[in-house]
Amino acid sequence: MPKGSKELTSARKEEIINACAALYETMSFKEITLKEIGLRTSFTRTSIYNYFQTKEEIFLALLQREYQAWTGDLETVLRQHDAMTADEFADILASTLEKRTCMLKLESMNLYEIEGCSRMENLVAFKKVYANAMETVARCLERFFPAMTAEDVQAFLYAFFPFLFGVYPYAVPTEKQKEAMALANFHDARLSIYALIRSLAVKLLRDFTPEQAKA
Repeated sequence: MPKGSKELTSARKEEIINACAALYETMSFKEITLKEIGLRTSFTRTSIYNYFQTKEEIFLALLQREYQAWTGDLETVLRQHDAMTADEFADILASTLEKRTCMLKLESMNLYEIEGCSRMENLVAFKKVYANAMETVARCLERFFPAMTAEDVQAFLYAFFPFLFGVYPYAVPTEKQKEAMALANFHDARLSIYALIRSLAVKLLRDFTPEQAKA
C-alpha cells in the first residue's frame, strides 16, 4: 500500500471503482481490463496495483459498495416507518433494488469469477457487508411483521436472496437472447426488475401483515 493519508487512499480507491462502474455501463465484464480502468483515472495506470491486484478485486469493491448503498436505503426505511402492510413493504423493497441494477447484474453473471480472483481479505470484507444486508432485511421483517417467527424470517431470507441472483438476466435479456426466443416461438411475459421482486415479496409476506397496519 502506498504511503499517504487514509483519505488519499480512500479517494484513489473510489476513483478506480468509479472508473470500473462507468465502463460496466457500456462494456461487458470480459471486455473491461485494468488498462481500460487505468485510462479513466487521474493517476498512473500502474498505480492501480497499489490498491487492487486484479480487475476482479475492483469489481468486488464495486459490488460491496452497491450492497452498502442498498443497506443504507433499508436503514432509511427502518428510520421512517414503524408499520407496513405486505404490499407497502414489497413496494419499497422492490424500489430499493430497482436502483441497484449494477449489483444485480454483477452477482448474477460474474460472482464466481470475481470472488475466485480476489484476495481473502477483500472477500471477507465483502461477505461482512453482504451479511449486514441480510441482517438489515431481517430487522425490517421483525419490525413490520411481528407475526413472523425466527424460522419464518429465515425462510424469507433463504428464498429472497437466492432469487436476486436470477432477476437481472430474466428482466434484462440481451438482443441475441431476444432473437433466439423469437425464433424458438418462446413468448414469455417479460417483467421488470421491480415487478419480479415485488411479486415475490408479496407472496412471501401475504400471511404476515400485522392487523394494526391493515387498519
